[in-house]
Amino acid sequence: MHIFGLTGRRGSGKTTLMIKLVPELTGRGFSVSAVEHAHPPFDIDRPGKDSYRHRAAGAAEVMVASAKRWALIHAHHGASGPGIDDLMAHLTPVDLLIAEGFTRESHPKIEVHRPAQGQPPLCANQPHIVAVASDAPVDGLDVPVLDLGDIASIGDFIVDYCGLEAD
Repeated sequence: MHIFGLTGRRGSGKTTLMIKLVPELTGRGFSVSAVEHAHPPFDIDRPGKDSYRHRAAGAAEVMVASAKRWALIHAHHGASGPGIDDLMAHLTPVDLLIAEGFTRESHPKIEVHRPAQGQPPLCANQPHIVAVASDAPVDGLDVPVLDLGDIASIGDFIVDYCGLEAD
């Protein structure tokens, strides 16, 4: 399974790019999954729900299942959060896993950068950022700068970088 990431500062448009890239890549015949790094106090079950009560009672894992989907909730109980490789071990293999966030992990990433936010690009200090997608020109970078509005070209970059071939 290939992994490729999207990173950037808060509010840069990582999720917007992700939800445009997934149909672009699946439309080319690739199977794609997504993983997102969330910050505390992230929680998918809510007080009063049975899954919340099971976890609050001390269950290490709680699985919620229906006819249309299932979710596994794993409680760390004080341990540090898992790395991307640990998370990948729980996923069904696909052609491409797109990881949103996980900036310091070692997989290749595109940084979503918006100069109007007034912040410098992250790529100068993050060796695994292999390109920047921006809504305006960005000069002086050691990585390719892609047009954030050209989803097909960003898809081409990822496909080429990962060496993916459609069936």
